[in-house]
Amino acid sequence: MTLTRRTLLQAVPLTLPAFGGLAASQAAAQGGQPASVALDALMTAARKEGRVHSLGMPDDWANWRATWADLQRLYGLAHVDTDMSSAEEIAKIEAEKSNASADIGDVGFEFGAIAKARGITQPYRPTTWADVPEWAKDPEGHWALAYTGTIAFAVNRKRLKEVPRSWRALFASKARVMIGEVGRAAQSNAAVLAAAVALGGDETRLQPALDAFAQVARDRRLIGTNATPALMERAEADVFLLWDFNALSYRAKLPNATDYEVLIPSDGSITSGYTTLINRWAPHPNAAMLAREYIFSDAGQMNLARGHARPIRIAKLPLPPELKDRLVPEAQYAKARALKPAIWTEEVKKLPRAWQREVLGGAR
Repeated sequence: MTLTRRTLLQAVPLTLPAFGGLAASQAAAQGGQPASVALDALMTAARKEGRVHSLGMPDDWANWRATWADLQRLYGLAHVDTDMSSAEEIAKIEAEKSNASADIGDVGFEFGAIAKARGITQPYRPTTWADVPEWAKDPEGHWALAYTGTIAFAVNRKRLKEVPRSWRALFASKARVMIGEVGRAAQSNAAVLAAAVALGGDETRLQPALDAFAQVARDRRLIGTNATPALMERAEADVFLLWDFNALSYRAKLPNATDYEVLIPSDGSITSGYTTLINRWAPHPNAAMLAREYIFSDAGQMNLARGHARPIRIAKLPLPPELKDRLVPEAQYAKARALKPAIWTEEVKKLPRAWQREVLGGAR
């Protein structure tokens, strides 16, 4: 018999050792029901589905490779990912609807509320729900940040005589800058906001950053390609604007890793995060719920930390020294501040046109 959502909600909970020995009494309420979801029933249903298709969760991003390998090893879930930006993920889910090919995606903070408002998600609150800060989750469980990141510079110090350690130094330099797809990728959008904050702006005042990047574009130094380890290895840019976890992860894969220094700009940056979205029309909904459950488990959170990302449950799950050493020193985050998603969600809708008009338009 196929297990329905209601069947899962009415079943008796059991301990799930694979999730770090989590006791059933710790389970958070699901879908407005008491804490009574049977994780063994969820695992059974997910195993029956046998696979999970993700969007924007490639192996090299935040160490998703380890989580997909664990889900395959422990629960027999075959996995395939289609890598794309946050905006593309939402567009794909919305376009396919009941002909869905994807089960779960990972999008930037500001895109979680957008996806929920468009009615393309379904809720699931993992059993560690109480450990997730209120600011980082939708009360109904449509989205919740699994990890955070801060915009960093990955600087090719072999190509630059002086390493720019601030936005002002970067804009004053002659460095070639790779920012990615502004308007489509949360990482690229956050880089624009981080620059604005450093130059005296904020979520509603991006003009300082637009003006600065426009000059870089006019100088033919701005590259709108999303960074990859291969592009860093080939030194396609002098400075790559990336989440800290991506900058560190990409550098670790390079044969010329010592060419790069990863730093948080000293005059300001933005800390944001990423949330999973479970497709309302997911062909493998139980596998998608189990994937989210595992991502928020002790093991899943440690996987993210090994990918240089800061787990959202870090206050309840302190990192061992060997994982702390994989991160940028804490002192460099002094001028980084948290994203204000309620404001940014609206502003990011205007960013694609503003970027095309004021930055790329002037460079033609």
